[in-house]
Amino acid sequence: MSYIYSIFQEMGEALRIPASFVVLECIGTLAGAVSGCRLSAAKQFDLFGALIVGTATAVGGGTIRDLILGLTPFWMTNPIYLCCCLFGLVWVIVFRRYLVKQNNMWFIYDCIGLALFNAIGIEKTLGLGLPYWAAICMGCVTGAGGGVLRDVLMNEVPLIFRKEIYALACIAGGVVYVFCHSAGWRIEACALISSVVVIVIRMLAVKYKWEMPKMKAED
Repeated sequence: MSYIYSIFQEMGEALRIPASFVVLECIGTLAGAVSGCRLSAAKQFDLFGALIVGTATAVGGGTIRDLILGLTPFWMTNPIYLCCCLFGLVWVIVFRRYLVKQNNMWFIYDCIGLALFNAIGIEKTLGLGLPYWAAICMGCVTGAGGGVLRDVLMNEVPLIFRKEIYALACIAGGVVYVFCHSAGWRIEACALISSVVVIVIRMLAVKYKWEMPKMKAED
């Protein structure tokens, strides 16, 4: 067990995040890959196409974040993240009949990935000494960026631009994270509460069909 923890600790030092957040990042990567691969299966992509979409969903937001912050993209520091993406593809292949038919399962995986990546993006930005407002922005990019790439690859208008409360859920979770962090709470507690807020807002938004006001070409 100590050996495994030391591995996560080394990965955390390389990624500039706590060891506990490496675990969260692996879980979020897996959830994002399952989400992307599941949608690919529903559109009958081949295995390679599904893997590409799943990987883009899983690591896209974090890649954009790291490039903005001037860092090496996190998935290039250790092959475990690409292994998570590959495992996500295998997961969808094995349970495809159940996952493809169950929209609620895709939604759950999408919510988990969104919430965890948002918290990781915030903590990584704060670890670089940047201000709270920048951390909230980077959390939103990390959480929603992969979904945008997924929709673009699938030739759809990104979900974040057309319906439901998506990015705003990340912003709300980011504000909660920052509040807890400034109050001196442990970062794990900050991440947990922030993630719960994001997931709850997403679920309520879908259930009650909350949407942002739409731009209109004419009155």
